[in-house]
Amino acid sequence: MIAYLNGKLAYKSPALVHLDVNGVGYEVQISLHTWSQIQHLETCKLLTYVHIKEDAHTMYGFFEDAERSMFLQLISVSGIGASTARMMLSSLHPEDIQRAIVMENEKMLEGVKGIGAKTAKRLILELKDKMKKHKEEITYLSSPSHNTIQDDALNALVTLGIARNMAEQAVQRVLKAEPQLNELEILIKKSLKNL
Repeated sequence: MIAYLNGKLAYKSPALVHLDVNGVGYEVQISLHTWSQIQHLETCKLLTYVHIKEDAHTMYGFFEDAERSMFLQLISVSGIGASTARMMLSSLHPEDIQRAIVMENEKMLEGVKGIGAKTAKRLILELKDKMKKHKEEITYLSSPSHNTIQDDALNALVTLGIARNMAEQAVQRVLKAEPQLNELEILIKKSLKNL
């Protein structure tokens, strides 16, 4: 299995990067948490997880080990696939997910697109004890975005599996309510909550 990739970022978007490693381009799915840490970098090292299904091999990348550990714990829960885990890590910070599970905050988990009441209860039931045992310090760095914030937010939402027209409406609602908003990650998170 591929543990990590270290190379040049040939293409970057809030949900997907192409990492050039010695002339081989790898397509890597990322969360907004990872995006916030790599968006201004030219080269980086991403820890990886390769998700193999009958019809696809998908690689997920993480800037830090704590986020990859959270991803692996989330996908170990019945009913949580890799896409849902990435959506959770894009909507909430890894430490917020851990806190919500440890404190049994179902409402916070249900605030993520694709997580209903039953899934939130299952997450808490299956991961609460593991989370208490493996408390990790996770830091979060916020970075300002560049000029095409609306386009980048829309592309990220579509890449996360949201219909383009629904994504456009959600982004428009957030920008109408907060016209001064200029941080891509916050725009995407607020748009996810407006779906």
